[in-house]
Amino acid sequence: MKATLYTVLALLAFAANSLLCRMALVQNYIDAWNFTALRLLSGALCLGFIVLIQAKSIANPANNNDDIELDVDDRGSWRSSISLLVYALCFSIAYVELDTGTGALILFSAVQLTMIGWGIYNKERLSTVQWCAFIIAVIGFVYLMLPSATIPSVIPALLMMLSGVAWGIYSIRGKVCISPLKTTTFNFARSLFALPVLFMIGFSHLSGLSWQGVALACASGALASGIGYSIWYVAMPLLKSSQAAVVQLCVPVIAALAGMLFLKEELSIQFVIASAVILGAVLVFMLAKQPGHSHSTHSADKAAANAPK
Repeated sequence: MKATLYTVLALLAFAANSLLCRMALVQNYIDAWNFTALRLLSGALCLGFIVLIQAKSIANPANNNDDIELDVDDRGSWRSSISLLVYALCFSIAYVELDTGTGALILFSAVQLTMIGWGIYNKERLSTVQWCAFIIAVIGFVYLMLPSATIPSVIPALLMMLSGVAWGIYSIRGKVCISPLKTTTFNFARSLFALPVLFMIGFSHLSGLSWQGVALACASGALASGIGYSIWYVAMPLLKSSQAAVVQLCVPVIAALAGMLFLKEELSIQFVIASAVILGAVLVFMLAKQPGHSHSTHSADKAAANAPK
């Protein structure tokens, strides 16, 4: 139940992020460089504030802190921070150059290949039912996105692919997370080393900056990214890499529903069919039993946890 709750909350945050990015970048309220910089900065500030409040609460002797780990030494890592930065920046730059369908196909294909590939490498076995469910979910996803897809330019396509791989790596590294909020806070904080470069390049786009773009970037960073990724890091240790990969195919469906609710986008028969196929296949995948329990993934996670930061 805990895994389901946190996974659903994280997927809702991902969908909200997609919607906020679409509103900000497609409407040209802000450029990709300033959007990424504000997204990372607002995420770090929001998480830092929450951690500070939590630390003061823990320090208060009047509070019962039996269930709080006071000395958890989980400060994220540079690898995770760089993965986060690469994902966020490449996504924003590519997003404005690609159609929605094309970008989603490339991004989620890269995520699936990265995370499921990692699972297979660590001998994470899937049953026949799970393989069939995964293939059906991918078919439904392609059916949903393909009509709006066009042949992409090479550079934006490569950037979106790199973004997907980076997100897959960031997600995988969350499997060894001990303190999700603290880890995510430090990951965002480390990513700020790139802030001067982002703002320097973004300086040439200041004329096109609007308050709507700034607000959307901050909402994306503080709420959908900062808090959302913390929740995702709670869910990741409870999921197999393959499960974490497959459930993310639900994000375009949730984002499309949000677009219909908040952006007055039209409901189509194609969306209804594709959504039913994707959600049904993901449900079957998650409920299907895996063939035996492999200790390889657990060992690999331990090795990753002890790896140099």
